[in-house]
Amino acid sequence: MNASSAKVSSAQVFGVDIGGSGIKGAPADLERGELAQERHKVLTPQPSEPKAVLEAVREVVGHFDWNGPVGLTFPGVVVDGHTLSAANVDKGWIGLDAATMFAEGLGMPVALVNDADAAGMAEVAYGAGKGRSGVVLLLTLGTGIGSALFSDGVLVPNTELGHLELHGKDAEKHASSAAKEHHDWSWSEWAGRLDDYFAVVEQLFSPQLIIIGGGVSRKADKFLPLLKPLRAEIVPAGLQNDAGIVGAAMAAAKSAGRPA
Repeated sequence: MNASSAKVSSAQVFGVDIGGSGIKGAPADLERGELAQERHKVLTPQPSEPKAVLEAVREVVGHFDWNGPVGLTFPGVVVDGHTLSAANVDKGWIGLDAATMFAEGLGMPVALVNDADAAGMAEVAYGAGKGRSGVVLLLTLGTGIGSALFSDGVLVPNTELGHLELHGKDAEKHASSAAKEHHDWSWSEWAGRLDDYFAVVEQLFSPQLIIIGGGVSRKADKFLPLLKPLRAEIVPAGLQNDAGIVGAAMAAAKSAGRPA
């Protein structure tokens, strides 16, 4: 079903979550904090060059016949619409005015935000972090490890804690979901590596709550019970892998001056 055959509420804004392996999007209902329609997903082009990713995003948005503000996430540092890092996508993104590229390519207003920050925004507004004070840390365990850090609900953007050094390498090479799959680790083996990583982030930031996002959050019962206890409470994301889409839509609504 596309948007031309569905009633579109004024509370709906389109969100697209660009990841290292997949690009997914849907209209999000920002009154309810959930997807308004079933998301549409395509594979991230390989190589993930900017023009190729733009075409994939056009396909996702076009699937819904959408016309209006679009929020997009990016798996790297985003400052003033420019993408400044590219750990898990093509290096051609570094230094690119990506927001302008997407706006011109889609012919629509665009807001661009770090992918984990978007997921965190949605979780704090609607999900596992709603109503929680103090330091809240969302960690997305996927192709890499993304992070979103909040203090009393205020985001500290672009923390990129997946690139903390752990055992001589980027933490995401040691403890991401992709690393688990690549090395065929058991849930118990992976939990041990997550223990190492969570101990570091707890020492550095002393969060009261750690939210686990990304697609693997759907299987939280497989590994959360295996983790060593921390001072912080550890919970799965309430919006699971839809959080990035909802957070992207929130960013677009804010940029367009619409209530989120």
